[in-house]
Amino acid sequence: MKGILAWLTEASRDQKRTIVAASLCWMLDSMDVMLYSLVLGPVQRDLHLSAAMSGAMVSVMLVSAAVGGIVFGWYADRAGRVRALSLGVLIYSVSTALCGFTHSAVQLMGSRALVGLGMGGEWASGAALVAETWPAQHRGKALGLVQGSWAIGFALGAALVALVLPHFGWRAVFFAGIAPALVALWVQRGIREPEAWRREHTPTVRMGALFRRPLGRATLVCATMNAASLFAWWGLFTWLPRFLSMPAARGGRGLGIVLTSEWTIVMQIGTFLGYVSFGYAADRFSRKFTYIAYLVAAAALVPAFAFVRTPGVLFILCPVIGFFGTGFFSGFAVIASELFPTPLRGSAMGFVYNIGRMISAIAPWMIGAVSENAGLGWALCLTSGAFLLAAVIATGLRPARSEEAIAVS
Repeated sequence: MKGILAWLTEASRDQKRTIVAASLCWMLDSMDVMLYSLVLGPVQRDLHLSAAMSGAMVSVMLVSAAVGGIVFGWYADRAGRVRALSLGVLIYSVSTALCGFTHSAVQLMGSRALVGLGMGGEWASGAALVAETWPAQHRGKALGLVQGSWAIGFALGAALVALVLPHFGWRAVFFAGIAPALVALWVQRGIREPEAWRREHTPTVRMGALFRRPLGRATLVCATMNAASLFAWWGLFTWLPRFLSMPAARGGRGLGIVLTSEWTIVMQIGTFLGYVSFGYAADRFSRKFTYIAYLVAAAALVPAFAFVRTPGVLFILCPVIGFFGTGFFSGFAVIASELFPTPLRGSAMGFVYNIGRMISAIAPWMIGAVSENAGLGWALCLTSGAFLLAAVIATGLRPARSEEAIAVS
């Protein structure tokens, strides 16, 4: 164990602090996503939302996150990774608490849109911060560890819902989302900008370079493969808790909210291991082919998960689908960070991640709409095809160039 973690224990103080900061922000971001997914049933009843409208809430949040990610990516290149990260966290934490005060679909949709703005800004800033602080030989492991905090946040959200919802209702669950605001203050005061950014950033960020040679091809491949993989992820994991908790007579698995929360925590064990192991495999072998392997495995697992009815088998599949169906995210952060130069890294990562997220925003609505006619199990199988499409697009990735070889005009 000591040898496995030597890269982390021997890291500098700034490197460790950036991992802690980005991990906390990403963990609490994940917790917010889980809160909405697990209180979806009570919210639907109280606000009289259809399945399609419930999915549309997530879709609106994703479109808003795409806009926030692109804007905050530009801001991170111009004003700094730390400022962009802390501001994004502050916005999504306050907006999550606002969800608890809503009394109509319009109010809730507006609050979720604000949540998306902050979430979109947080990812690109944090990923760029870690990528620029850690050397190439450990970058995959560092970003994998940060991504692993998403699984912890998911489990934290599930535990919070199990404890709060039965006693205080779904509004109180959202009120707990104000907690990340404290983390934002610590990030702003305790983290330094990376040396690479301080040395190479420019007050004028020319985003047009992302669409011209030599960066245009990387922008296109990253954006499209991310759109497909995010369609799969949001379509699957937005509705998976509802699928597990929904009565069997309506096409679900009849676990109820409390048991679904417990199973979700088990799933996040596999998710965490998937994130972290991806980083080790990517640093040891190939970022590209490790990424493709995870996507193909996820595509194969979704149909099995959707139609298995034996509780014991389903319980075993939970951490496995978490391992592959979410673990691939570690690959996108390290792949994208190494394809673009420092002066444009925040803008590039914000754009390719969030334009993909904007396209994928249709997934929660589509799965909800299809489920009303075909059943939720069949609807979830749409995500299997999206995982496969992302793997095919990823074959077009080319080896990352050195920053010195990329001319940004």
